[in-house]
Amino acid sequence: MTDKEVKREVKNKTEEKSEEIKPADVKKKTVAKAGKRSEKSLKESKEKTEKVEKQKLADKPQETAKTHKSRHETTKARFERRGKKYREVSKTVDKSKLYSLDEALSLATKTSTTKFDSTVEVHVRLNVDPKQADQNIRDSVILPSGTGKNIRVAVYSDDQNIAKAKQAGADIAESEDFLARLDKEKIDFDVLIATPNVMQKLAKYARLLGPKGLMPNPKSGTVTADVEKAVKQSKAGKVEYRVDSYGIVHSAIGKTSFGLDKLKPNAEAILNSIKQNKPGSLKGAYVSSINITTTMGPSIKVQTSEI
Repeated sequence: MTDKEVKREVKNKTEEKSEEIKPADVKKKTVAKAGKRSEKSLKESKEKTEKVEKQKLADKPQETAKTHKSRHETTKARFERRGKKYREVSKTVDKSKLYSLDEALSLATKTSTTKFDSTVEVHVRLNVDPKQADQNIRDSVILPSGTGKNIRVAVYSDDQNIAKAKQAGADIAESEDFLARLDKEKIDFDVLIATPNVMQKLAKYARLLGPKGLMPNPKSGTVTADVEKAVKQSKAGKVEYRVDSYGIVHSAIGKTSFGLDKLKPNAEAILNSIKQNKPGSLKGAYVSSINITTTMGPSIKVQTSEI
């Protein structure tokens, strides 16, 4: 018998032996008599898995119902989520009507829902692009009737102007000590006035003062050599407004306790200032809408012809 024939015979015998081994025999070999691989243990594990799956299927419909309920609750109208007082006073405002300035101011004082003396605000939407330099509307106005708030004025200047600032009514008037106050991030003032010669030292605090709108600026009149005049104007009710990224000007014009006689001159001062700052390059309508509102009160539409 040759070597090839011997190898072929050995191979055939090996294949015959493998065919004789049945799947049942393999299964019996993999199952242990005791322990985790025993028949009893495997059966218990299978039953436990089936029980957990059944429990998951039973809980699934309840979770779905809860999800649908929460979605339904969040779809309420915005007006329905308002307070009871707000909903009641809103009925007196006709949303489809454009009121005159006198009517809007009178109605605003009557629809205030707060127990405290609410602030009356005017919001003017302009058809401008704030990204354009000449359309970035910004100005400061002295309100004839004041703001109704006690404005805390701080002055940072050299020693020569400190005494003048205090005589004019400044709450804080300091030179180098003022920088130590800023180092501690102590902001206890509403308006900051500075003279041109010290502005370089304030540059390092731009990140602290800028976001709060307190960084002195020549356009708003808070960078000036005439410190005494700037302090008196701020105390008298000087407000600064600037169009936001949506092309809207927001400004407070007083308190509800002012009444129409004091609110109207303040509103006219703001509206006239906005009118005078109309960009020469703008084509088409300048004012899109005007609204008067109070703190937590409903909005009242005003005729755009008021500007």
